Amino acid sequence: MLAEIEAEVAHELEEDRPPQGGPLYQTVGALVGIAIGVGGAVLAWGYGLGSPAEPGPGLWPFLVSVVIAMLSAILLVVGRGLGDSEAFTRSSWLPVAGIVTFVAFGLLLPLTGFEIPALVLSVIWLRFLGGESWRNTVVISVVTVTVFYFLFLYGLRIPLPHLINF
Repeated sequence: MLAEIEAEVAHELEEDRPPQGGPLYQTVGALVGIAIGVGGAVLAWGYGLGSPAEPGPGLWPFLVSVVIAMLSAILLVVGRGLGDSEAFTRSSWLPVAGIVTFVAFGLLLPLTGFEIPALVLSVIWLRFLGGESWRNTVVISVVTVTVFYFLFLYGLRIPLPHLINF
């Protein structure tokens, strides 16, 4: 009986799996990752890195972006021999939308402060990319932005541009 269940689950997983891609898909994915990492590092550099004792608003985004670029470069070298890539489908555009909105967040942050772009980003990601209900989207977005506001500005004392002062 267990073998039948395992076979049925394996069959269902195979049916739900997107079409296989080849080495070109691995290469494109790695190049996109490198572009995101380098672009994120450049944007983060513009915010100022500060120092380990007094980190600037761009320090952690810069470090994360460098790690993304490095891991993507490794994937570019090693990934061509891997056979587990997936072909691009309609759902492949969701991460692109996420990246575009995140870049817009980074560009708007110095102009409008932290609160408005963070709230808009959270709503877009939860409602439109994640499919959450409007009620969950509003509650989670407001709570998340509030927590991050107090965490970064008062807990970690990171001088983010912001509109609201307490």
